[in-house]
Amino acid sequence: MSINLDSWRQLPAAQQPEWPDHGELDKVVAELKGLPPLVFAGECDNLKEHLAAVARGEAFVLQGGDCAETFAGATADDVRNKLKTLLQMAIVLTYAAKVPVVKIGRMAGQFAKPRSKPTEVRDDAELPAYRGDMVNGFDFTPESRIPDPWRLLRAYHSSAVTLNLVRAFTKGGYADLRLVHAWNQDFVAESPAGKRYEQLAREIDQALAFMRACGADPEEFHSVEFYSSHEALILDYDRALTRIDSRTGRPYDVSAHMVWIGERTRQLDGAHVEFFSQIRNPIGVKLGPTTTPEDALALIEKLNPDNEPGRLSFITRMGASKIREHLPTLVEKVTASGAQVAWICDPMHGNTFEAPSGHKTRRLDDVLNEVAGFFEVHGALGTHPGGIHIEFTGDDVTECVGGGLEIAEDDLALRYETACDPRLNRSQSLDLAFRLAELYRAV
Repeated sequence: MSINLDSWRQLPAAQQPEWPDHGELDKVVAELKGLPPLVFAGECDNLKEHLAAVARGEAFVLQGGDCAETFAGATADDVRNKLKTLLQMAIVLTYAAKVPVVKIGRMAGQFAKPRSKPTEVRDDAELPAYRGDMVNGFDFTPESRIPDPWRLLRAYHSSAVTLNLVRAFTKGGYADLRLVHAWNQDFVAESPAGKRYEQLAREIDQALAFMRACGADPEEFHSVEFYSSHEALILDYDRALTRIDSRTGRPYDVSAHMVWIGERTRQLDGAHVEFFSQIRNPIGVKLGPTTTPEDALALIEKLNPDNEPGRLSFITRMGASKIREHLPTLVEKVTASGAQVAWICDPMHGNTFEAPSGHKTRRLDDVLNEVAGFFEVHGALGTHPGGIHIEFTGDDVTECVGGGLEIAEDDLALRYETACDPRLNRSQSLDLAFRLAELYRAV
């Protein structure tokens, strides 16, 4: 296949900022092109191998993090808390699923968000919508909302800081399996829903004790492989961070190990799909309830014509009320085509609603219901439910309702801190992991 990394520029590009000064954008892009890669092509290939195992039914993906990262959130505490929660979820899922869990963060690059409307109205004022810290500011002022291309450079440096912290935590003993399990035991002891999870926590404890008694102490107990991902929305940024791999001569977007195309930018004749067809990273595509089997098959043909295992993941975001109706035909037709695809469930984006207070929120029960539907559909078809993709934080925010430590709609204003969409807090995320473990046991 011939490589043209700028072929996307001739096509319509949805959700791009209206930069006021393209000369400044050119300066930023030139500087980004000269900066070191944030990840390496070989690491991307390693993730692709893990995702190939997912597509074969031999592994499970746990992908999650902030809806939209902020520059202010690139602190040791924030990164550690998100990583801690993800690792806690992973140990439960590893034990329940009896397969390796591939850990992918919505971290170190998730600084841009698509918006349903280009502007936001408050009282009598209308300003450009907040599109993520990579583009403009969250404050509702004319100055803050002007798209600033120099923010792309700040996104790069913030991503580098986050990745350095993640590597230090995952390789420096913080990810030790026994330590992570002790955190889960604390959660089970403290959570009002803890009684429900005591048996599973006890089983994991016994398994670890047995291995310790046998003298088993593999390296995998003390560190983990952790991969970064983001929606590659702002094409000038991801194009500037695309490099030709010296080993293979092939192009990789070295801003993240995995990048995905959103539901709003997956047009077959659009710039995002064209750009993604040129890079060799493992990639994902979000599929909503309007996706037809023909849409999915056309995307496969464009993005993975060689049917390379681990190259393409479909991340479905149907909504709890629609997944059982819309997903079966999609999975059935794609499977019948022989395409090797990893199926991942995003149970967040199809379940958003506005509370009476005006806060955008989600019910944990709806999230759980969509995940259950995802498992039911794959169970009925004999295919593999390959993973989940969630928006969560390691902090005790009040953005989604429900959970063992019950958050009601009236509680949302207490700690509603997201820059965009509502996230599960730490307790709700762990509730989800233990409930997911129960689903696995029922399969």
